[in-house]
Amino acid sequence: MKKQQFYSKKNNVPQKNNRTANFSDRPGPKKAEYAKVNGGVFVYSKPLSVGDLSKAINVPTPAIIKYLFMQGKLVTVNQILDDDTIGELCLEFGYDFKKEKVVDAEHFEEIEINDDPSCLKERPAVVTVMGHVDHGKTTLIDAIRNSHVADTEAGGISQAIGAYQKEINGRKVTFIDTPGHAAFAEMRARGASVTDIVILIVAADDGVMPQTIEAIGHAQAANVPIIVAVNKIDKPGCDPRRVKEELLAHEVVVEEYGGDVMCCEISAKTGQGIDELLEAVLLRAELLELKANPDRYAIGTVLEANLDKGEGPKATLLVQNGTLYATDYVVVGEIYGKVRRMTNEFRAVLKSAEPATPVSVIGLSAVPSAGDRFMAFPTEKQAKEVAEKRALAKKEAARAGTAAMSLSDLNNLVNAGKVTDTNVVVKADTDGSAQALKASLEKLSNDKIKVKVLLAQAGAISDNDVLLASASNALIYGFNVRPDARVRAKAAEEHVEVRLHRIIYELLDEMRDVMKGMVKVEKVEEVMGSAEIRHIYKISGVGTVAGSYVTSGHLEAKAKVRVLRSGVIVYEGELGSLKRFKDDVKEVKEGYECGFSIANFNDIKEGDVVEAYKMVEKE
Repeated sequence: MKKQQFYSKKNNVPQKNNRTANFSDRPGPKKAEYAKVNGGVFVYSKPLSVGDLSKAINVPTPAIIKYLFMQGKLVTVNQILDDDTIGELCLEFGYDFKKEKVVDAEHFEEIEINDDPSCLKERPAVVTVMGHVDHGKTTLIDAIRNSHVADTEAGGISQAIGAYQKEINGRKVTFIDTPGHAAFAEMRARGASVTDIVILIVAADDGVMPQTIEAIGHAQAANVPIIVAVNKIDKPGCDPRRVKEELLAHEVVVEEYGGDVMCCEISAKTGQGIDELLEAVLLRAELLELKANPDRYAIGTVLEANLDKGEGPKATLLVQNGTLYATDYVVVGEIYGKVRRMTNEFRAVLKSAEPATPVSVIGLSAVPSAGDRFMAFPTEKQAKEVAEKRALAKKEAARAGTAAMSLSDLNNLVNAGKVTDTNVVVKADTDGSAQALKASLEKLSNDKIKVKVLLAQAGAISDNDVLLASASNALIYGFNVRPDARVRAKAAEEHVEVRLHRIIYELLDEMRDVMKGMVKVEKVEEVMGSAEIRHIYKISGVGTVAGSYVTSGHLEAKAKVRVLRSGVIVYEGELGSLKRFKDDVKEVKEGYECGFSIANFNDIKEGDVVEAYKMVEKE
């Protein structure tokens, strides 16, 4: 399959600063562009009818129809031919054949860059620092840059992605500091998607923590090499060996234990071990042989964006290939604009930015979304046209499909033989259950399909879990835990399927059936609504009554319910009564207060969440 071509001046495409453009400025594809004979080879890129093929290879239509008839195939002049038949006909009439992949300008994320090796130059490595909150990520960046970023951040916790460049032993390295607080899991996921190397920082006194595990999951899902930095070794009583042993449980095996993960013991506060860590980064970067072509229009990713009161829409971009100039027109996601000013992390104005350079730009027509891809174009007309097409395509995609993997999607892919890895996120009521499920699910792997558990933890299903599943195309399995209404809404927004079970063998049987391509969903659970218990009343002859507020959906009398305490199921049953003031009612909607009892269960507490649901049949 031929990769996307990048046209030069001889193709009459405008050039700028000796850069090649990876798109054509012609108004639309012509037949010669997707079906032509080139040196005895028939090259095509789109489905062809009998008539199209006849014209392209200069063979009479009746001759093609006659040949296929002799092969037992009855076709008409307008019938579309499959690739095998096109190949057979080309060989019969004296041509070799080849199918090209053509990428339109509005789908620039799909462009497969195929530069001449002579055009490639070494580029800086992009290194992302990840880890748990307060384990020293920004302090490490400070130590590397000899700066004081952490002092300026609210509460000493990073609030946005920072990107910085540092020259080490004559070689530049770009560092991305991703916030470690749980609220910023989405930024962490974006960091893993643009990085070449991940520095996983773990405090020697705390050890592996929940967000450490999430960071490992993001790095592994992005297939990015990890360098472990065991931090705070200056603290009394720290135990770096314990950290390395804890990492073993998450498939991070350091060189000391026979693995291939480099590990350095450091103190970001005192600077101890920093030089060794930087040497490890340079060594890993050298092994990766990172190169790019600076002589092309820039393409890259938005790291962060905001609306500045004085300057308007402002975005931090990471140039990943090509060179971005301060006068370029760029398309970012579905918006476009001209780069009016471009600065580095020191606010110095730049005229150009080569591969692996982070820059802040102004001049866009609106604020883009962090994680959006961008590309530079030679003219405003082209940029505007591409942006409009991308906006239309996004609307159509939102109506038509989902982003993450659903159970039925997985089943269809298994049946079609198109899936090899299945990513899963597991949350359970206890850590023992989570680890048992992880082991059992991974044992289901076979020669054709591998089940990979990215995360297995105790606790309620959270926004972070949804973001990880979305970023890695994973399913979420909940065992004896429930997502609240906010998390369910986030899962729906990210198109992440959440499967909930209370019996372990049913969960395993479901995954086993999917892997065999035999899944049959007969009944599924539908959540009607949930209410938060705010007051408890003990009534003689009735039992415990909950004064509650319906936070989402609605409650129905005699509905099936479950009681959730900190996201964990403590009881399942049904409503015994449902009242508004003193009156019995059949239903209470969102935003209203009510009182109810739960049949055969009095151990309810203030702060508990009661979730009402019903089982519905679904094909």
